[in-house]
Amino acid sequence: MTKVAWQLGLVKAIVQETPRIKTFSLQLPAWQPHLPGQHYDMRLTTEDGYQAERSYSIASPPGQIGEIDLTIELIDDGEVSAYLHEGVAVGDSLEVRGPIGGYFVWRKELQTLPLLLVAGGSGVVPLMAMLRHRALIGAANPTVLLFSVRTPAEAIYRQELEALAQQDKQLTLLFTFTRQAPVGWTGYQRRIDRAMLTAILGRFPTLPQCFICGPTALVEQAANTLLDLGLSADSIRTERFGPTGT
Repeated sequence: MTKVAWQLGLVKAIVQETPRIKTFSLQLPAWQPHLPGQHYDMRLTTEDGYQAERSYSIASPPGQIGEIDLTIELIDDGEVSAYLHEGVAVGDSLEVRGPIGGYFVWRKELQTLPLLLVAGGSGVVPLMAMLRHRALIGAANPTVLLFSVRTPAEAIYRQELEALAQQDKQLTLLFTFTRQAPVGWTGYQRRIDRAMLTAILGRFPTLPQCFICGPTALVEQAANTLLDLGLSADSIRTERFGPTGT
């Protein structure tokens, strides 16, 4: 297997998604299309030679040519995320390599099958790449995103997700707020549980392919419950993503 080389990506834009989350758009000299769900490694090097490396999921679709979007949460005591949030501006360069990963990816052969996406907090990032790609290719497969967040202010991409769902009758967007719901909210207001997943599976004509991304406890709870409800192990893909979000 060919080793993926490091390259310097130029920061073209920075978007404040939530109070603790920013999206960095990087223009890459050696860009190549990725699979929805893949990630890039990022490496920071200090003047004394110390290096820190982290992996970040790609939020943009493969059709965004020449650039990638990395949506990054500010982690308490996180040396890389703190630098990115506080020390990086448009016009700076960041060292990255990718795309990387072959397990948690929405491949072409799956793109006509019913799709269940389950996200906790910043775990929505790789799932957003799938939804954006789905919209661009005009996929018509029945799709549900179940997105668990603590408060409305922490719902990453909320306006874009709502717009995608409004434009596509085959896409259902379901939020569950675990700490504070919007005023007048009549949807889910609890952690993801068996009753919630049972109801959501009832929306599909046949059992779906499933991608789950978020904190470990959420991922394990959702995956084990879906197995109990009849999904096969090979139809469920999981990825742990960050310490917060539900």
